[in-house]
Amino acid sequence: MDHTPITVDYMPEGEDWTVTVRYGRLEEAATAPGLIAARDQADQILERIAPGIPSRAVHLLDGDAFAFTTAYLHARHGLAPLGGAPLTQAPTQPDGEEVEEEEEQGTQAATNTG
Repeated sequence: MDHTPITVDYMPEGEDWTVTVRYGRLEEAATAPGLIAARDQADQILERIAPGIPSRAVHLLDGDAFAFTTAYLHARHGLAPLGGAPLTQAPTQPDGEEVEEEEEQGTQAATNTG
């Protein structure tokens, strides 16, 4: 079983994100419009450079796995990041369509109760 570490580094560049996947001596980078799209790009790169290897990549934001996880979950669920700064990407549904404001408010109301 291959134990070569796989790291995925994310760097914000304005409204876009650069994602760099490293697997052993292999390295590939891509740019995407938003963190969620960058995460999708990382998955596609992993399939190319490490085919057939179960994904056990460590995703890092400025070298910090916890920071990436926090930022990704906030982006995925349409929450403002810690500190209250606005999101750089509109919340989307799993199919990529933007969430209607009424749906977003209904979801927030449902999660804020009980």
